[in-house]
Amino acid sequence: MTKAEQFDKAWRLAFKENDFSLVDEIYHPDYSAPDPITGIVVNLEDDKVIVSTVREQYTIGYFRLIFESEEFVCLHRFFGSRKEDIYTSTISAITYKDGKILKQETVSEPLDYDPSEGQDWNWEDYE
Repeated sequence: MTKAEQFDKAWRLAFKENDFSLVDEIYHPDYSAPDPITGIVVNLEDDKVIVSTVREQYTIGYFRLIFESEEFVCLHRFFGSRKEDIYTSTISAITYKDGKILKQETVSEPLDYDPSEGQDWNWEDYE
């Protein structure tokens, strides 16, 4: 399994089951995630609280790998609201140290369309 697939699998499990066991396995103890807009830096426990709070509202949709090496992964994902027609596109830049995620920077963009339309995937595939 690639690093991107591990990342995707870990967070899907967290969103679907509120199970962070795989997340805990792949993150470095010194992990941090700076928000590029607010400048706030969160740690893994903060990320878990955020996901636990919003996990029933959103579905992680299709993801694709942009780049992967031993030290760095860049991937693109879509999120969709389970209750409204709200969609988001995210790109995450993930830096590794000692084989674990040390830093993660994610930028999000709201979409005014359903990104699954006309594609070979649908939201039901990810619920």
